[in-house]
Amino acid sequence: MNALAIEGKKVLIGITGSIAAYKIAFLTRLLVKNGAEVKIIMTEAATQFISALTLATLSKNDVLLDIHSEEKWNNHVELGLWADILIVAPATANTLSKMASGESDNMLCATYLSSKCPVFIAPAMDLDMWKHPSTKGNIEKLEAYGNLIIPVGHGELASGLVGDGRMAEPEDIVQFINSYFVGKQDLTGKTAIVTAGPTYEAIDPVRFIGNRSSGKMGIAIASVLKERGATVHLILGPSTQTVDPEINLVRVESAQDMYEASLERFKSADIAVFAAAVADFTPDKVADQKIKKTGDRLNISLKKTKDIALELSKIKEAHQFTVGFALETNNALENAMKKIAKKKFNFIVLNSLEDKGAGFAHDTNKVTIIKDNGNSNVYPLKSKKAVAIDIVEEIVKSIK
Repeated sequence: MNALAIEGKKVLIGITGSIAAYKIAFLTRLLVKNGAEVKIIMTEAATQFISALTLATLSKNDVLLDIHSEEKWNNHVELGLWADILIVAPATANTLSKMASGESDNMLCATYLSSKCPVFIAPAMDLDMWKHPSTKGNIEKLEAYGNLIIPVGHGELASGLVGDGRMAEPEDIVQFINSYFVGKQDLTGKTAIVTAGPTYEAIDPVRFIGNRSSGKMGIAIASVLKERGATVHLILGPSTQTVDPEINLVRVESAQDMYEASLERFKSADIAVFAAAVADFTPDKVADQKIKKTGDRLNISLKKTKDIALELSKIKEAHQFTVGFALETNNALENAMKKIAKKKFNFIVLNSLEDKGAGFAHDTNKVTIIKDNGNSNVYPLKSKKAVAIDIVEEIVKSIK
């Protein structure tokens, strides 16, 4: 077993109410032995099968049972951000349903909804429950969200039936996670830059022209590129989103700031993803003092900002792989192909604002990837992390 893939990683385990919960003692011991830091969340039902004291002793950390206790409030958001990996094992049919539908009536589900890391799910249930269409539908949903399903085992089940539905053995779970990280380090040695978020174009010291971009999509792409082994420079406009500390973060404000930061890092980049919502225009003049409210109108003269992707395409070298983003409301394919040719993109990602849940500020997005040869892939509405995985997977395939 290759221990290096999980060595030093922060692993969060979520245990639900299945007889297979007793195996998590062995899983915890394996993870700790291989150099991982482990924290554990249990649902109330899980405590009927294994004690919190046993798991606290093995993990060397307090086990969390609820969002609040008599002593304190347990911050599920911080816990979700702390983890490098979330493993839900065993995952019962009930918990799969809650995760798929976005319910958050316990500490585990609330933390799952807050997590930004890869999520591994090891289902455990009886044969007929595993085969039921609703379970299959929930599994498909969870995979579409970007979660990774650890295959169930075949054998004797708690009911006495023999078939599929057994939770994977602890050794197999560790091996699955190791294989994922080892196999996905295919961008090691590559350097990537990602632009993300809006730009703010100053009118005076307190006012600006901006847009509603949160930066979530670009941040998710930067995170996945990092997970795949790349050295990542994220050039981020004004945003309140949290960024992985292992990503080289460059904060900027204006389109000119973003252009200069991108230009400085582009020559040494193997991959560039232009996901930022850069302002097309900026004020001709920025007032030194706050503009007073005089008269019924204020006329502001605007000038074009630099098209960052276009400018950098002029110095793009053959080994560099570039990806653009676009929002088109008509003639999408035709306009996308024009942008690909003009800006030398290898492919372009078309965003949708017409679909509910897609676009600015949402946690989900719906995109179409159009390649420089005219081929396109249409993706359903997914979490932005899942969309980022699709985009990076396409980059890796194209580079290979």
